[in-house]
Amino acid sequence: MTHSTRRPALRPTLQLMCVAGLSTFLALPAIAQDTSHYYGGVSVGQSRTQTDAAGLSTGLVPGVGVINSTTDKKDTAYKLFGGYQFNRNIALEGGYFDLGKNSFSSNIVNGTQAGTLAGESKVRGLNLDLVGTLPFTERFSALARVGVQHAWSKSTASGTGAGAGVATSSKRDDSGVKVGLGLQYEVSPAVWIRGEVERYRIKNAVGQRTNVDVATVSLVFPFGRAPVQRVAAAPAYVAPAPVVVTPAPQVVIVTPPAPVVVAAPVPQRVNFSADTLFGFDTANVRPEGRAELDKFSGQLAGTRYDTITVEGHTDRKGSAAYNQALSTERAESVKAYLVNTGKVDPARISAVGKGESMPVTTAADCSDKLPRAQLITCLQPDRRVEVEVTGTR
Repeated sequence: MTHSTRRPALRPTLQLMCVAGLSTFLALPAIAQDTSHYYGGVSVGQSRTQTDAAGLSTGLVPGVGVINSTTDKKDTAYKLFGGYQFNRNIALEGGYFDLGKNSFSSNIVNGTQAGTLAGESKVRGLNLDLVGTLPFTERFSALARVGVQHAWSKSTASGTGAGAGVATSSKRDDSGVKVGLGLQYEVSPAVWIRGEVERYRIKNAVGQRTNVDVATVSLVFPFGRAPVQRVAAAPAYVAPAPVVVTPAPQVVIVTPPAPVVVAAPVPQRVNFSADTLFGFDTANVRPEGRAELDKFSGQLAGTRYDTITVEGHTDRKGSAAYNQALSTERAESVKAYLVNTGKVDPARISAVGKGESMPVTTAADCSDKLPRAQLITCLQPDRRVEVEVTGTR
């Protein structure tokens, strides 16, 4: 007799990876400029069920032997889901899933009597997941999820000969775990796209635990987000006009001309929005930021200056130590860019981080009682880089 060998249960590697990934996300510090919002979406993909034809055959008709068997493990899977994004790293998501169907057929024997046995199962259910997000860039992120699911399985079976006594249909209602890994890309503020691989742990027609692996592509639609703050670029630096000194009229020809008055250095301060200069939670200058700094450095051509001071500032959200470090890194990044373009003398420029110590807003302007999204928008003027130039043409 030959029959398909029952596939051994896979190690729970995927579960462990997801749990470890979520632990990493939970350990990340809170990001001061995150916003919370709701979202919904739809997924489509393919499911693959670990179908054990021999185990199902002997479970449905005890005492029979399996001569040979075939399985159809793949089908189309769908998901409808919605969730709430608490911050950039953590979301709670629930939804409805349809994992499609799987089927098998076997040639069986019981003593001297041969026969056939065939069965099919369909799986649908509801799930609730904790979803962790790890941003790689402002738009590209990794995902990991772990959750619970409640599945409704409907199975049908038919047989001939030794399998003629099989029950024609059955239903099963049970709960289990699910895990997943994936990638997400924000095409626009209103549309994201995801690719994910998930594993559902369910019971088959005879009550055995089995795995259903699902690979899907999803469209996600965020809503209720605070609008992205687009701050107009600060005006280009204009050097002070040169002071023209005209000698005083001379009554006596031999009288020497009046001394030339030299203007004292006058500080000029230019403001740049941190949201324009930098990517999310980084000190890397964005292309838009480089364009603004290029305009500024171009204005310095032909200007005699004594010193340039670059100051980094943050809002009051997050810890003071974190904000101090971020403001210093951003100030150093702007200094390095101005020097590397060849327009600024490195001996005359310095950088310093002020953290949250010099806000533009006040507690009366932006109360901590405001909703999180409104508070972040209100505090935007505090997130800035100021450049002070002291000198004359």
